[in-house]
Amino acid sequence: MSFQKTVNAVPAPGIAGDFASTNPRKSALSGPGGFVAGVGGVACGYFGWLDLATYSVLNNFGAGQPNGFVRNAHNALITNYLGEVSLVIPQGFPVGDLFDRGDFWIANNTGNAVTPGLKVYANNSTGAAQSFAATATPPTSGTSTASTIAASTASVTASIAIPVAGNTTGPGTVPAIMTVMAVVSGTLVPGGTLSGTGVATGTMIVAQLTGTTGGVGTYSVSIAQTVASTTVSETYGTLTVGGTVVSGFAVGDTITGAAAGTYITAPGTGTGGAGTYIVSPTQTVGSGAINAYSATETIWYTASFGNGTTGEVIKITSSWP
Repeated sequence: MSFQKTVNAVPAPGIAGDFASTNPRKSALSGPGGFVAGVGGVACGYFGWLDLATYSVLNNFGAGQPNGFVRNAHNALITNYLGEVSLVIPQGFPVGDLFDRGDFWIANNTGNAVTPGLKVYANNSTGAAQSFAATATPPTSGTSTASTIAASTASVTASIAIPVAGNTTGPGTVPAIMTVMAVVSGTLVPGGTLSGTGVATGTMIVAQLTGTTGGVGTYSVSIAQTVASTTVSETYGTLTVGGTVVSGFAVGDTITGAAAGTYITAPGTGTGGAGTYIVSPTQTVGSGAINAYSATETIWYTASFGNGTTGEVIKITSSWP
């Protein structure tokens, strides 16, 4: 532990993730066993996205609006050797409460001054407050003057099974594994929606685990279920980013110029700029200008002033007048 080098003239008003008042607050409902930290752990004082397949696994990343704010209940652990501080709850550890209403302190790392009444925008990749701005003004991460979205499909012969206890295949919690025995048509991709006899509505491919890319092999899927060998179809949108491009396209980004709620579920050939990306929902869009937004408007508003100093904390509330 390093020697203390600074002394504050007055105590800090709060710590990121702490309650900012004793007003009523509301916690989000979880599945059996409560919330559990997902891949890479969960940081307190950040926004969280709930895995709807398990209703238990919580991450600091996701698509669309976050499910809530991760309260600092002093359950983070210092796991780095000689580490001094941590707000991260390690993967697999219980998180405690996720709040979808209430008043909290949050870190303002934007470098910009803050006034009360601004909307809080949560970064879909980190869960941090990326910006504080007027309603309906999310921060733009990437732009394109000529992009298209094509409806894509694939069909395979496959079965789905729930992993046995102790399974360690795949990233984080794997609700179920689809085993593809043969490809009828097309190419499977992460982020596409599956359908077929006995397949639960809304099931999506999370990641490929083994086998030929997009073909025969095993895949983790988003909903726990057991399905006997049958024909399984996948639908997804293929976004082709072209024209004059400003790089910044990433998984989780919301896309404008398409159907409401369209977001990037997985990379294709693109690595942030021109190229292809998998999007949901499936749709067909002709060539036109699009924007990618890396942060989503939350239900929270700023409730105090901030001068943009690195590390300062400000109040946010879900009950702005």
